[in-house]
Amino acid sequence: MRIGWRALLGIALSVLLLWATLRDVAIGRVLTLLSTSNGALWLACTVTATAIFPLRARRWQAILAPLGTRIPVTALWHATAIGMMVNNVVPARAGELARAFSLTRARPDVPFGTAIGSLVVDRLFDGTIVLLLLLAATLDPRFPVDATVLGWSAGRIAGAAATVLGVVLLGLAALVLAPDALGRAAERGVGLISPAAGRRVRTLVDSVAAGVAVLRSPALVREVAWWTLLHWLTNAVAFWLGFRALGLDAPLSAAFFLQGIIAIGVAIPQAPGFFGVFEAAGKAGLALYLVPPDAAVSWAIGFHLLSFVPITVLGAWYLARQRWHLRDLAAPPQETA
Repeated sequence: MRIGWRALLGIALSVLLLWATLRDVAIGRVLTLLSTSNGALWLACTVTATAIFPLRARRWQAILAPLGTRIPVTALWHATAIGMMVNNVVPARAGELARAFSLTRARPDVPFGTAIGSLVVDRLFDGTIVLLLLLAATLDPRFPVDATVLGWSAGRIAGAAATVLGVVLLGLAALVLAPDALGRAAERGVGLISPAAGRRVRTLVDSVAAGVAVLRSPALVREVAWWTLLHWLTNAVAFWLGFRALGLDAPLSAAFFLQGIIAIGVAIPQAPGFFGVFEAAGKAGLALYLVPPDAAVSWAIGFHLLSFVPITVLGAWYLARQRWHLRDLAAPPQETA
């Protein structure tokens, strides 16, 4: 895949953030803290952090349930692992494209546009639950009410995230309530420039509308919300186990707040694997709980590496078994050309 200017910008931002995070930290102290930390707790942390991906696959099954017969979780788990692996090694968040592409290769009955639409719903539920857990963390008596992260108050961070979610919700509401009207409007608009492109856009809108059909079923919405909550509670426990491995005096609610900050941070352009952004957000978030910079960076580096390696190896293994290559992502299916 070709690396464009956006990917280069993301890599530059990641390098800058990593430098800013480490410039006032004693690397020797970080290495000492990691080498003397609790290995058993780190192992539990790694297993728990990796467990969130099968949970994502199970949730994806519920999101795609309106297609008819439920897709086996195995196919969804393989696609999820491949997508995360690609996010870890390729810039520009190509893992989302790879995740959808992998599923359509394993299940040709799932249109590519529908797979992409389902991932929009996937991210919508992520954003909603992460934001709610972040707000819940601010209710803990140990949370400093006047705290700021990189100059932003907790309320401002939550407000910005809520605004983004609101815009996404409006778009999804149009897809759910009036997919035909939205498809016709898109076809007419784009068709003014190119009738052929207008027809392709109409096909894409129809496919994405099928991917968000889960939002029309209250029962499926509850099911997806449950698996999303379980996913992010599990992730928070993995964070907390990392705290305990280093002996950090930070409550479980700190993990709720910290994962929200990191989730918002990784939305900006960055290098593959979220390096730099993850460490900067981890250091800033733990500073609110009076965790020293050396210890906060030790947690960020330790957790990041231990959660990075297993899913990357698993994703690479599954990709090798599917017999397609990353360069195939440069030529997506015709419906989204």
